[in-house]
Amino acid sequence: MMNEAEKRALEFAAQQGASYRCSGGSDTPHARATASDLRKLFDVGLPEEGRDADTVIEDLVRAAEPGLVGNVRPDFFAWVMGGSHPAGVAADWLTSAWGQNSAIYQCSPAAATAEEVAAKWLLDLMRLPQQCSVGFTTGATMASFIALAAARSEVLAQSGWDVEADGLQSAPAIKIFISEEAHSSVWSALRFLGFGRSNYVVIGSDDQGRMLIDELSSRVKEHEAPKIIVCQAGHINSGAFDDFQEIAKLAAKHGAWMHVDGAFGLWANAVPHLAHLCMGVELADSWAVDGHKWLQVPYDSGFAIVKNTDAHRRAMDITASYLNESEGDGRNPTHFVPELSRRARGFAVWAVIQVLGRQGVCEIVSRHCACAARLSKILADEPGIKILNDVCLNQIAFTVSSDMPAEDSEAITNEFLSEIGSDHGPFLRSAKWKGHTIVRVSVISPDTTMQHIEELARRILSAYRSVAYCTVRRISKQGPPSVPMRGLRLPT
Repeated sequence: MMNEAEKRALEFAAQQGASYRCSGGSDTPHARATASDLRKLFDVGLPEEGRDADTVIEDLVRAAEPGLVGNVRPDFFAWVMGGSHPAGVAADWLTSAWGQNSAIYQCSPAAATAEEVAAKWLLDLMRLPQQCSVGFTTGATMASFIALAAARSEVLAQSGWDVEADGLQSAPAIKIFISEEAHSSVWSALRFLGFGRSNYVVIGSDDQGRMLIDELSSRVKEHEAPKIIVCQAGHINSGAFDDFQEIAKLAAKHGAWMHVDGAFGLWANAVPHLAHLCMGVELADSWAVDGHKWLQVPYDSGFAIVKNTDAHRRAMDITASYLNESEGDGRNPTHFVPELSRRARGFAVWAVIQVLGRQGVCEIVSRHCACAARLSKILADEPGIKILNDVCLNQIAFTVSSDMPAEDSEAITNEFLSEIGSDHGPFLRSAKWKGHTIVRVSVISPDTTMQHIEELARRILSAYRSVAYCTVRRISKQGPPSVPMRGLRLPT
């Protein structure tokens, strides 16, 4: 039974969490404390005797809040993170309170059934084949790991090799056909699975980061080895989509497994007027999707979706005599993920889908894409700002110094970001892409509206005019800029 201090700790945590979300998070999207500050706040010493739970939780709030980043705020644009829908947060609190281990059905029939039903809804929302199996995992990195483990098992089985029985040491070498612009999480997942540089056939990309189909077609003919093709729905900088129809034809012709990294982009398939971006994606063999991005499920949440359920289970299944299964049991979650003891992730997914519904998911994705298009239009009309991508989704990549040497470009961009983030400004970060130091805007918070985008545009233009132009003049010594720094109106 709980003692009074533990009860107060739960009540205080619920109160603080609700207060934090009702206020929209902190008063700034930026952390207020330095690393040194936070170490002092957290490093209070290892107690010899335990302390009261309510006091400890109060201390935790006091230590953590200065170091929290405002990714639940509508002015957080640095990464594609999502904002944790309040209904998902509430379900997640209950998940912790219930303390269910969702390893197998008998550990928690409720947790297993929530996953089973939510999996059906996910496939429906993303227009993927209903026979697919779904593993509820931590995020897109592990989702790709799981799906590619199934791919490894199946392509080797088709070559007459039983990797589950005989391991990898003498197995046929698999060739991985992958874009040079694949997300870093996919490269990591492949490395975790035992693939190295000699396994990769790296395919070039176009100016949007899309895999070059002609090059893929040429290269895939060169190899008789078992094959996996990795493609992408939603490039991390441009939001671009590979040509799934053509890739699927090549995969079928050459007996390759086709995997799609659709961490955030695959949610476009849930929106009728955006579904053309995903044309042919249902022809793939597996998909990796994040739940914490556009679905706004709290961390951690990802989905490994595999068309061949037998391959999925073969790669992931954990068996032991004490892991009882009986006739009439429902889904065993551990058949589809590498964890045994694991959080009951299905409750929050079930709750968020019920609160949003099909129309709610469509509305969020559509609104964010419209916001990105609006911001792109405003910035494209500003002399000196160059939009580098065709804005087809929620991502905008732009540079404030595209014609300058790399070192100067990075310095200018950093000054620009420092200026825009001052005075509790929006949260943006830089990246490197196609030889440029870029600013990447990711519209992903559930609360971001066109009004927030108009404000972001004003701040970007103000920062650019007051910092970037002046910095260019200082570095290049070319005299004053050819356009005024102030007094320009936003285009309508």
